[in-house]
Amino acid sequence: MPNADLLHHNETQFRKSIVELAPGMWTAVGYAASTQHIVEGETSLTVIDTSESTGAAKNVLAEIRKRTDKPVGRIIYTHSHRDHISGASIFAEGRDVPVLANAKFKSDLVGQDDSIIAPHKALNRRTAAQFGVGLTPEERVSLGCGPGDRPMEGLGAGFLPPTELVDSNREIDLDGVRAKLIMAPGETADHMAVWLEDAGVLFPGDNWYHAFPNLYAIRGTPYRDFAAWADSLDLLAGLGATVLAPGHTMPVFGKDRVRDVLSTTGAAIRHVMRHTADGMDKGLSLDDIAASLRLPEEIAQKPWLGEFYGKASWSARAFATGTLGWYDGNPTHLGTLSSVERATQMAELAGGVDALTTAARSAANPQWRLELCDHLIALGEPAETLKAEAMEQLAEGEVNATARNTYLWNARQLRNAEAAK
Repeated sequence: MPNADLLHHNETQFRKSIVELAPGMWTAVGYAASTQHIVEGETSLTVIDTSESTGAAKNVLAEIRKRTDKPVGRIIYTHSHRDHISGASIFAEGRDVPVLANAKFKSDLVGQDDSIIAPHKALNRRTAAQFGVGLTPEERVSLGCGPGDRPMEGLGAGFLPPTELVDSNREIDLDGVRAKLIMAPGETADHMAVWLEDAGVLFPGDNWYHAFPNLYAIRGTPYRDFAAWADSLDLLAGLGATVLAPGHTMPVFGKDRVRDVLSTTGAAIRHVMRHTADGMDKGLSLDDIAASLRLPEEIAQKPWLGEFYGKASWSARAFATGTLGWYDGNPTHLGTLSSVERATQMAELAGGVDALTTAARSAANPQWRLELCDHLIALGEPAETLKAEAMEQLAEGEVNATARNTYLWNARQLRNAEAAK
């Protein structure tokens, strides 16, 4: 049975809904991995973020058409992640529509140089694992940031390139609705929040959602600037918004509540930074730094800081390597053993391969069982099924959706490979 808190998060945060933020302003939740926002002007609509697929965008547009038949007059991207920019052509409905984005906009959907050496296959494999591609709806409770069960038609196919790049904070007229575009680097350097001061409605992109922030994505990402992210949250908290419509999960209503969710998330990021920096200064191992990380009591129980998407221990590792690099200061780690060499030494220490196999099978801690299985697999021993069982056991208790998906996805690969022998 999946983790009860993860199930609750999925049921409450990704319930398919068109939520009214204020008169003539709506957010679509649960139609895609991300949310889509619509602002009604005098004669036209503004769409803020457009979903990950043309299929999802069609469904959202159909719902909006039940409320207004005004054409979309402009599109704003809060940032360049593909789950926010891939349904734009549907909302444009065949017309030339202005598309605004941060001047630092950089998406993997455009401008890729194939001559650059990069681990594309590894990234694709890890992305499939993080999002549980191919898992059943029962296995994949959610994506952590959105529903697992959603349209996949036209995935990444509806992107329209920006027609106007914004390089600084700017007042803008959304056809009679006064707005401000605010540079707010965080999850990405190209984040741009949209602030409708008259209505008190704030669109922060992915700088906030109802989960511990994904300071490091296990699919693999460049370093995300923790300090800039926390600073942006402080900036947004100070605006005095009464409605917060994030790039994922349900909107938040009430000035005090909005300020609380933004400020405590910023505090959580800074706590990870301080804890990790203090541990490194003391010469602690990264394993010990990550294992000892706990949020302060005053924010630890905030429901929006549950580790449904991001994870504090992963964040500590990302901050350490992002600021000082892979070397942890322990000279032992300047050298290395190959997987086979390390496994051979472990087997000898255990009293032979048979003894190591027995230890793996009897290990009460599934994490320890995984590590022993890796040694056995490196030695060519048939421990794949045992490793799959351990990952499935870890998945059932895991509150983090991306960890759960990754465990189950990799377990399935091992079982499929065994079945194919």
